[in-house]
Amino acid sequence: MKTLRPIAVLFFSLAAASLCAASSDANAPANSGTSSSKSASSTTHHGHSTHVTESASAKKHISQLQHSTKSASSHTAGSHTSASVRRAALTSRRHRYTERFYASSYTNDNTIGDITAGEDPIVRQAAISALGNMNGTAVAIDPSNGRILAMVNQKLALSPGAEPCSTIKLMVGMAALNEGIITRDTQVNLGGHYHLDLTEALAKSVNIYFETLGRALGFERVKHYANMFGLGELAGYNIPGEQLGTYPDQPIPEKSGGVGRMCSFGEGISMTPLQLGALVSAMANGGTLYYLQHPRSQQDLAEFTPRVKRQLDIANAVPQMFPGMEGAVDYGTARSLRANFTEFPVLGKTGTCSNDGTRFGWFASIANTPAGRIVTVFFLEGGKPTFGPKAAELTGQFYRALYDSQYFGPRAPQPIISSLGSGMTGSPSGNVPAPIMSLPAGPSVSLPATYAPPAVAAQP
Repeated sequence: MKTLRPIAVLFFSLAAASLCAASSDANAPANSGTSSSKSASSTTHHGHSTHVTESASAKKHISQLQHSTKSASSHTAGSHTSASVRRAALTSRRHRYTERFYASSYTNDNTIGDITAGEDPIVRQAAISALGNMNGTAVAIDPSNGRILAMVNQKLALSPGAEPCSTIKLMVGMAALNEGIITRDTQVNLGGHYHLDLTEALAKSVNIYFETLGRALGFERVKHYANMFGLGELAGYNIPGEQLGTYPDQPIPEKSGGVGRMCSFGEGISMTPLQLGALVSAMANGGTLYYLQHPRSQQDLAEFTPRVKRQLDIANAVPQMFPGMEGAVDYGTARSLRANFTEFPVLGKTGTCSNDGTRFGWFASIANTPAGRIVTVFFLEGGKPTFGPKAAELTGQFYRALYDSQYFGPRAPQPIISSLGSGMTGSPSGNVPAPIMSLPAGPSVSLPATYAPPAVAAQP
């Protein structure tokens, strides 16, 4: 027994010193509540104490890395958000927050009431097959003209939407690039010795990075870009039943995270699948924000004419976003897509968050196919099995089904296509060639390598 006691002391001392960090779109459907960690512990042996204490900088670093979940906070009636944007309810148990989910992640039929006569039947069947019995919607878009190729579960796709979760980071990243706050290679100081660039922040969905950008931009500039990209307005042109998401006129209170939290989780915002699809389509085609159109008949399809909403000045920003979106699929929060599909490049962004017992899982993607670019948005809602990486996994199944049906043409060997220079022409619907996008020879804005915006306020 005497020989065992020193070993026990060493064991507990080492266990108390272990550290952990989390990502905002976890790769497993774990609870989204935060967990507290002890910064020091002690064990007693014959009246002597052994203390293991983290340094102040380590504590600060850990708290910044643990960005995966929202803190519990209360909202009064008539606050900054509309009734359709609800906050998650968290239950405290001995310094741990466990979120309870009440919604089901499954459904018997995602196609009830859908109008399909003007859709591409192959794309539609692939989307139906990919969704399976998951409660959600899948929207496939030709980014070269704004045509909706397929929209499964149209009731949900045309609904008022939900919090965009981490997909809001696409808009925030482009805003920061356009405003010259960062370039792709800028190492943003996130506190202490922790620095990160845009590519890694997008690939791994690092919330503190985009909170920092949001605070540097300020609410007015963030709102300007959000509205410019189509948030807060209808994305479709004469689509019956389409409802409007919301973008608030005021930031959420500072005690709830303010503009920083809006730019990392999309808190206080309601975005629809069509709005996200239109935004990502503009990224895919180099800056044209089309009205999305959903042909309801073969005659509608025969008379289809692209309708431009506005041109966006994002030609320099978008190529700097692509490496991080490609990284998300290759090694980041969306790598579950590659379990089902590896034949051609896919870029994307996941999102996971929850409101009032319902969990949301987003994944928006751009695929560089042999026939041109195609944009998809998979949006899931339900309980614990619903999260962003699941939506990415289903997107991989969608592309697999299209590939297996030879939708993109004969399976001839294809050259490796870079996300920054596709070299492709043509589009899935055969209308307008998809543009070739390339990274400029040098960064558009030259800034110090260690840009340090205002300090991030501690979260409640």
